[in-house]
Amino acid sequence: MLGDMSREFEGKTAVVTGASRGIGAATAVALARRGASRLLLHYNSYRQGAERTLAAVRAAGSEGELLPADLSTREGIHALAEALRERDADILVNNAGSLVRRAGLLEFTEELFDTVMDLNFRSAWFVAQAVVPGMLRKGSGVIVNVSSIAARNGGGPGATVYAAAKAALSAMTKGLARELAPKGIRVNAVSPGTVDNDFHRRFSTREVLEQVVHMTPAGRLSTNEDVADVIVFLCSDAARYIHGQTIEVNGGLLAP
Repeated sequence: MLGDMSREFEGKTAVVTGASRGIGAATAVALARRGASRLLLHYNSYRQGAERTLAAVRAAGSEGELLPADLSTREGIHALAEALRERDADILVNNAGSLVRRAGLLEFTEELFDTVMDLNFRSAWFVAQAVVPGMLRKGSGVIVNVSSIAARNGGGPGATVYAAAKAALSAMTKGLARELAPKGIRVNAVSPGTVDNDFHRRFSTREVLEQVVHMTPAGRLSTNEDVADVIVFLCSDAARYIHGQTIEVNGGLLAP
């Protein structure tokens, strides 16, 4: 059975947003290694990283294409959506997102609010809207949204709007699953805890990360690959009867 699964995405086209680094890059490479024929790799400003992901995807035997767009803006969301309407996809991984910057209630501007919500929630909705018609024509497809532990705990200092955006993404996952399951399209999400990657190197201190390790039953931060492997599982036929779920990937940090 494992031999069959090793190339199970053969003939499939996958879209991964935020694929220039971190979870997105790891997911794109993991899908390529499992046989995905074509990867559509979205990135914003980090082209060098996107090109590295593209090279790794090609080394794994898949075709790849880079799609630049700033998903923190309405114009960028529209541009990516328009590009995806012209390309049929079997898998969509809505991974693009960022805290942008930490800010409390009294310093949170309307512009920053729109930026955080557009990048972390609005973009996922309208990218899905662009991709789903092709899935409907085929009667099959998979969408995996990348939420966050912040959706459960409200986020750390200055991350409340980011947490709210991720909670909206988790709610969207359930609503779209109910809408699309009868059409053969599965929608699920993953919710990473604290990942040892660029995101937390930018927005967390080493002291905070060490505290998280101390509180985590598994005794370490997660890796990009820990999360990517769960995303790939949700894309696979092994998850064929899983709909509308948000899978927590946090080393037991939220265990009862």
